[in-house]
Amino acid sequence: MPPARKIAFIGSHSVRKTNAVHSFAGAVGRSGRSVEVGREVVRFSPLGLNEGATPEAQLWAIMAQIQQELELRNRAEVLVLDRAVIDNFAYFLRVTGGQDPFDVKPLISRWSKTYDLFVRLLPDIPLKADGVRSTNTKFRNEIEKILDLIIPQYIDTDCLVELRASQITESFSWDELLERLCGPVGDDEPEPQPVSYAPTLFD
Repeated sequence: MPPARKIAFIGSHSVRKTNAVHSFAGAVGRSGRSVEVGREVVRFSPLGLNEGATPEAQLWAIMAQIQQELELRNRAEVLVLDRAVIDNFAYFLRVTGGQDPFDVKPLISRWSKTYDLFVRLLPDIPLKADGVRSTNTKFRNEIEKILDLIIPQYIDTDCLVELRASQITESFSWDELLERLCGPVGDDEPEPQPVSYAPTLFD
């Protein structure tokens, strides 16, 4: 199977990325295409996360993100990702004060071009505790400011869609985004395909 069409839902934390990932993956499956879902790798980090993360912890998240994408890239027609290297890089830059002690910028630049589409979810909803991610508004705002700076540097505008987090509800239609990523479904509707959550390093 050739590499999957790859779409990443990006942004800071608590902006309904995971909800959007599962909802969009369901739409892909109903369109008759096979689909894999990539998880938010930082939740599995052995080195810490949120405000107290170290540069090494955020480096781990970047590398784990790439590893997961490599593992899943040939398992389905569409790969739907909860984060990408670019938003993991934003957390990295926050903790390093904008420095690049491990010289990862060339990798971020090159890997960012492997995605077919990014969907940035903008934080117009309050932070909500989930037992894992921070509920510190200042922290989220810092990440958003970094994303504002780096997204134009690493992502082509024709590969970026922006949605408000509040738009991600059960009634949201993914048809336009799905067609943009994969093209229209033919006149003969294919059979719906199940959403696959194949085991990875993070299971």
